[in-house]
Amino acid sequence: MASLFTKIINKELPAYVIAENDKFLAFLDIMPLQRGHVLVIPKTEIDYIFDIEDALLGEMMVFAKSVAKKIKKAMPCKRIGVAVVGLEVPHAHIHLIPINSITDMDFSNPKLKLSEEEMNEIRNKIVTT
Repeated sequence: MASLFTKIINKELPAYVIAENDKFLAFLDIMPLQRGHVLVIPKTEIDYIFDIEDALLGEMMVFAKSVAKKIKKAMPCKRIGVAVVGLEVPHAHIHLIPINSITDMDFSNPKLKLSEEEMNEIRNKIVTT
């Protein structure tokens, strides 16, 4: 069965897309820890990030870096935190999270509840930066 992220890749489910190429997709997390929290995924459905072939994993990190730079310009923060947890969805993904302190990346914190309008505003801000 296709993962939730594969359904997003196949346009079966909507997403607030930040960047895309033939191998990767970046989109806003709909349950973000911080405004501008983005997920980066490979378009190939691979469950565990360390099962990704080396060259593709390297390309994924370079893609994530370009997205992180856009987030950093668009969202006020000290850094873009990077996390790989890999338990929420059985499809490898990297979290890019605007942070000002280490506690901003605590996954046990309550998730933000943002309206569709707020999500579109954040998306547009990152994309047009």
